[in-house]
Amino acid sequence: MASGVTPWLLGLISLLAGYTAVAVAAAANRQPHIIIIVADDLGFNDVGFHGSTQIPTPNIDALAYSGLILNNYYVQPICTPSRSALMTGKHPIHTGLNHDVIYGPQPYGLPLGEQLLPQYLLRLGYTTRHVGKWHLGMAIQELTPTYRGFISHLGYWGGHQDYYDHTGFLAPGYWGYDLRRNMSVARDGYGQYSTDLFTNEAVTIISQHNTSQPLFLYLAHLAVHSGNPYAPLQAPADVVEKFSYIEDENRRKFAGMLWKLDESVGHVVTALDQRGMLQDSIILFTTDNGGPAAGFNQNAASNWPLRGVKASMWEGGVRGAGVLWSPAVARPGRVAPQMVHITDWLPTLLSAAGGDLSVLGSIDGIDMWETLTQGLTSPRKEFLINIDPVFNGAAVRIGDWKLMHKPQAYGHHWDGWFGPSGRNQTVPQAQLEVILQQVLHSPAAVAIKKILPHVFDNVKSLRLKAEVHCLPVPVNATQACNSVASPCLFHIPSDPCEYRDLSHDRPEVVSYLKSRLQYYNKSAVPPRNKPWDPAANPKYWGYAWTNWKDYPVPPMSQGETIRYEENLFDDIYGDKRQ
Repeated sequence: MASGVTPWLLGLISLLAGYTAVAVAAAANRQPHIIIIVADDLGFNDVGFHGSTQIPTPNIDALAYSGLILNNYYVQPICTPSRSALMTGKHPIHTGLNHDVIYGPQPYGLPLGEQLLPQYLLRLGYTTRHVGKWHLGMAIQELTPTYRGFISHLGYWGGHQDYYDHTGFLAPGYWGYDLRRNMSVARDGYGQYSTDLFTNEAVTIISQHNTSQPLFLYLAHLAVHSGNPYAPLQAPADVVEKFSYIEDENRRKFAGMLWKLDESVGHVVTALDQRGMLQDSIILFTTDNGGPAAGFNQNAASNWPLRGVKASMWEGGVRGAGVLWSPAVARPGRVAPQMVHITDWLPTLLSAAGGDLSVLGSIDGIDMWETLTQGLTSPRKEFLINIDPVFNGAAVRIGDWKLMHKPQAYGHHWDGWFGPSGRNQTVPQAQLEVILQQVLHSPAAVAIKKILPHVFDNVKSLRLKAEVHCLPVPVNATQACNSVASPCLFHIPSDPCEYRDLSHDRPEVVSYLKSRLQYYNKSAVPPRNKPWDPAANPKYWGYAWTNWKDYPVPPMSQGETIRYEENLFDDIYGDKRQ
């Protein structure tokens, strides 16, 4: 035996080694905290990591450059369908939410028979919190967040609201306050900027969380969705002033909204770091649909160089800006080329949490956890974009091919390509190096470097890999795809901007993709959309949106005309969309 080393000391060393091994194993098996941050109506080109230098997004970019940039990631064309897919793992054709959104006075929602992501996580021991937008039904209390698996909610039930007074103009003549803490109207939020209000709530949740339990935080921001029609784009004046170099006033206001959203991401990551939770966290940052560009929805997003806007099945409407971040990611700081669909997050995150996926039954999502974190070949080879029997539109992606007819229902103008590219108007005197330095010194990056100290070494090359490049729009570009009999066919890897319709060149591919659409359509359920109910009008409920079907019908609403939703979008936004 070596001099000075006693059997007792050897025993202690062995015991400590055993404890260390147990601690390491426990850490490896610890359930991760799961943070989902949803940006509302964020365009593909509104984030810096896709190449734009017009509006810096240093905190979002820090997550992207130290995690996985999801460059082949798809969402639904519009709000409610995407959120239902995220929560259920099912395509909206299987929940009846594939046509349009749930407008405030419509008495329906995500079917109560569906089990949602927070309900599964609650059974796994998670503390489940929701902050921000719901938009999955509010007619009865059972449709609202605290009856669908969340133990708390601060936010709004409808589709949008004013950023300061939190009222929602959710149908013509239907206007009221829409801010709730659980089931109670949260009047104390009046006057607080929505992005700050929701950020502060998220930070408070993290700072007060019992870290011995895993946390699921679903932070669904209002930003960068437009507010009410009379004041659609809102941000603090001093923040908007930062972007005085942007000539277009609407885009300048949009930049202020986006800056506050990015700031929120930094605050959340910092809060996780300060509680010692970041190293055990999964952060998913995602848009819910493509951006409403060029005045669509009275907004000023950018999907450049992709074609189309929100509410369309063009790439600009469904190819999402998305990032997955976790210390469990092997070789972090890379572009993920794997095909991913928003329905995949439910099984993927349950898998990461150690859940039994056999309890999920028949869903459309695929577990992508190992695929993404280890950089493996994607098991997903296809996905349905949508089938809308009301608008008579449909699209499907099979491998490299995309088949589509009637991609949107708002006029041929929205079949085009919309900027800004973000490559011309940049911060005065700033070069790319300066913008990247903003990323490296952002609050999110400062926190991340404590865990992954060398992860930002290849930011510049990673940024280039994440860009989508297309030639200028050719004169003979396909103008529209409105015929069911003659749909358009695009080869997305070689033509991501959807310039060239190849349906006449590859009839055999068209035939096969049509058969896949027919296959999906066989399992579709009828859309659940219902006429809007006059009894929902907030004027009968203290000018607040409420779960009106749980109460007696207000006498003044009886006999009022029941309307349908088909033209409601036009009624709310009118010619200003043009």
